[in-house]
Amino acid sequence: MKKLLIAGAAFVALLSGPAFAEAPTTLLNASYDIAREIFAAENEAFIKAHPGITVDQSHAGTSKQARAIVEGLEADVVTFNQVTDIDFLAKNGFVAEGWQKEFPNNASPFYSFPSFLVRAGNPKGIKDWGDLARDDVKVIFPNPKTSGNARYTYLAATAYAKEAFKDDPAKVTEFVKKIFDNVPVFDTGGRAATTTFVEREIGDVIITFEAETRSIAKQYGTDKFESVVPSVSLLAEFPVAVVDKVAEKRGSRELAKSYLDFLYTEEGQKIAAEYGHRVHNEKVAAEFKDQFPEIRLVKVEDVFGGWGKIKDEHFAAGAALDQIYGNR
Repeated sequence: MKKLLIAGAAFVALLSGPAFAEAPTTLLNASYDIAREIFAAENEAFIKAHPGITVDQSHAGTSKQARAIVEGLEADVVTFNQVTDIDFLAKNGFVAEGWQKEFPNNASPFYSFPSFLVRAGNPKGIKDWGDLARDDVKVIFPNPKTSGNARYTYLAATAYAKEAFKDDPAKVTEFVKKIFDNVPVFDTGGRAATTTFVEREIGDVIITFEAETRSIAKQYGTDKFESVVPSVSLLAEFPVAVVDKVAEKRGSRELAKSYLDFLYTEEGQKIAAEYGHRVHNEKVAAEFKDQFPEIRLVKVEDVFGGWGKIKDEHFAAGAALDQIYGNR
């Protein structure tokens, strides 16, 4: 009898174990600060195709999000705007080392670049990066210490300067520092910077992802704001990943992967394009081609030697960004 009881208890334990546990019906997507609208739409479409599923969102600067996950935020997936922040999760054992190979296009379902939004009529005549260093121009973008959005702005301005000044280090630093000096307030994230520019009416131009410039103009009126696409900018990928450590704990891996796969479907790509993002799906890209001006985009690998070098040479303590940004 004792053996039967032990066997019975073991069988019950087996049934209640991970292999037989009911799969979760909720996901948490930790995303970047200005992604609220696009993922509200993506989530609605995904849930429609998967009845009974709930997708919750968390939004902040991606560096802050990455740290929050390491400190206990149980996000099943991340949809970031900065490769280095997912690398940070990988370094801390939350994401697989080869995460960029798990989804197409280096795990980036759509892309954008730093672009400009000015007030109606473009009263300061802002056309390119060079104009942002003028004494009469006030520039708005968030704190690059906390915002991936702003880090792209810093890198794009640096890439422009490297071309314009034939890679002269002193002149590049002087140029980028002048742009930083023209920023009257550094908000912690992209959406707060938008509020500063739009609602507080501070600044002559805001630098943010093209998708956000289009969203602002659409929301507040093209009679109040207009987009300006610079001559060159930096390709901004929007990397995604399953947070393996959380997904394994919750048993949500299959659902998490399905969610990220959806972003690559024709429907998911169309939603991204509708919200101002450039997409890889050829059919959808052709459908929205007339809405996106041509621009020359450079890559971090070509200009800076990759994200590893960027982290060491620009974003590490005491590196180039610290020398320009100082203690602000």
